[in-house]
Amino acid sequence: MKHSFFNKKNYLWITFIVTLVSINIAGYLGAYILTNYHDRTLFGLGYLRPGNNKTPSSLKLAYTSIRLKINQQEWLDTWLIKSPALKPKGTIILFHGKNSTKSSLLTSAQIFNQLDYTTLLVDFRGSGGSSGSVTTVGIKESKDVTLVTNYIKNLYPEQPIILYGISMGSAAILRAIAKDNIQVEGIILELPFSTLLSAVKNRLTESQIPSFPLGELIVFWGGIQHGFNGFTHNPINYAQQVNCPTLILQGQQDLTVDQKAIDNLYQNINAPKKIVSFSNAEHELLVTANQNLWRENIKAFIADLN
Repeated sequence: MKHSFFNKKNYLWITFIVTLVSINIAGYLGAYILTNYHDRTLFGLGYLRPGNNKTPSSLKLAYTSIRLKINQQEWLDTWLIKSPALKPKGTIILFHGKNSTKSSLLTSAQIFNQLDYTTLLVDFRGSGGSSGSVTTVGIKESKDVTLVTNYIKNLYPEQPIILYGISMGSAAILRAIAKDNIQVEGIILELPFSTLLSAVKNRLTESQIPSFPLGELIVFWGGIQHGFNGFTHNPINYAQQVNCPTLILQGQQDLTVDQKAIDNLYQNINAPKKIVSFSNAEHELLVTANQNLWRENIKAFIADLN
């Protein structure tokens, strides 16, 4: 009697191997799509490369465009908006979230400016006027935070510096503090996430896609593609290294972050701190969700630093 290759045992093995290969392909492609941008004039995998849709001039703010070199091939594009005060209280550096640009930060920058602070708005690598077409959700972007912070320290050596970041921007700030030991007078973390894995899994769940094991595979293959261990990209752990006053702003309806994890991140900060929840806000710019509440808490926080 001939032995059939497609017997029950072999069929189970073939099914297992095909399934394993398929979910890894899905994880690889998912990681690529989530971390790569393509030009608006070309077809490609990934998100459309985010571009700035307005400038400070649209809010009648005078500004200077400054390009900062990362290396010989890469750069960061920034906007410097000087304080109208004769003696500025300091400089606030603003960092946007994933799939966004510095133009999204203009309303916040205008309010900081009205409070007598100079502001520097930054396009992370891969976004807006900066070079590149890749995002690493705060890992390599933390080096951008360090670069820009050191630039402002050299530009205004006598002035205090506050860092303000949204989502990925918050993660980059916390990582820069933990890994590069940058020293600033205060940080404002808006919509922070606790771990890269939880952020990815929550995004999948929000899109009604099973998060296990696809979330783990996306983080794994993203690390392979870009040369990092995504499972160790955990702002909740970076927070333990924070040694300056910290304000956390979160939306209570935000499905992208685990609210209990954010509370734990808050507890990990061993410095003066405050957390403010916006009751009806999702994962969105909180200055637009409730500008009065945003301004009130920002104003109180920076007043305590002076």
